[in-house]
Amino acid sequence: MHIAFLMDRLESIQPENETTSCLMYECNQRGHNVYFLEPHDIYIRKNEVVARMRNISVQPDLSMKKYWRSLINCLKKDELVFETIADLDALFLRKNPPLVYQTMEFLSSVSDKVFMINSASGQILANSKLYILNFPEIIPETHVSRDPVRLRKIINDFGGAMVVKPLQRYGGEGVIKVSIKDQENLNSLINYYVRAYRSYPEREPIMVQEYLDVVKGGGDVRILLLNGEVLGAMRRKPLKGEFRTNIHAGARAYKHDLTDKELQICHAIKDDLKKNGLFFVGVDVIGDKMVEINCVSPGGIPRINRLDGVKLETKIIDFIEQKIALM
Repeated sequence: MHIAFLMDRLESIQPENETTSCLMYECNQRGHNVYFLEPHDIYIRKNEVVARMRNISVQPDLSMKKYWRSLINCLKKDELVFETIADLDALFLRKNPPLVYQTMEFLSSVSDKVFMINSASGQILANSKLYILNFPEIIPETHVSRDPVRLRKIINDFGGAMVVKPLQRYGGEGVIKVSIKDQENLNSLINYYVRAYRSYPEREPIMVQEYLDVVKGGGDVRILLLNGEVLGAMRRKPLKGEFRTNIHAGARAYKHDLTDKELQICHAIKDDLKKNGLFFVGVDVIGDKMVEINCVSPGGIPRINRLDGVKLETKIIDFIEQKIALM
């Protein structure tokens, strides 16, 4: 099969801890032709969606470090593959946020010709933190606004601590905890985040969400779903003095068995995910509330593999192969 990965620069990846590198390695091990491209490599030629790619298929059975060095060396070669996207069997869309909407629009036009994980249209719909609003019964109290006065009133009326989240970032970047106890800094932070110096239509809306105190001791749970079913899970606990549970923010991963409530959350979102072509996602749960759905480049496979002694990437590539066989 011909399988391509649209992603960030290979040099920016730490392969031992990246889900994308595990998926690429498994494809290479199975003898598939593996290609690499970035969002700017997609273009239109004679009414067809085409891409400039690099063939990064290398010899099997290398260590991950040697495998990744071999991929980097492939980039130094002059040969570019100009491939019609529809000639691919599968395309992994795994560029970290923010989403490049023009690229997604190009790819949406061939969504019935190549299997994408996750679908371009599904990523357009669900790439921001707003997607959780489709499931109001299972999320914390949540508000979104670009009006500093309204946001301050929300926090004051709530009374307790709340979490401010920019809508288009990832890895915990820009996520802060605020409360009414520090009004001067609160005003400054809100004005900064919404870019209050701009006219109202040009400001940035931000999410303000109930702070779940259980995160201090229990952290959160990252659940990976494949085609709506649980693939694996881990608990993430923040550093001392930190409340963010993102691995990029220094949190540590622990083995975790899902509770009945966590399984119910997965069941509640399953059908919507499948309907939108969101086959591989990461769901973040704190206590009994879902706080985020990650559909653009969900991670966690290497750490769950080490904690549970499994190889989750094999199940994903099995799923890809089965889907392509039915197309």
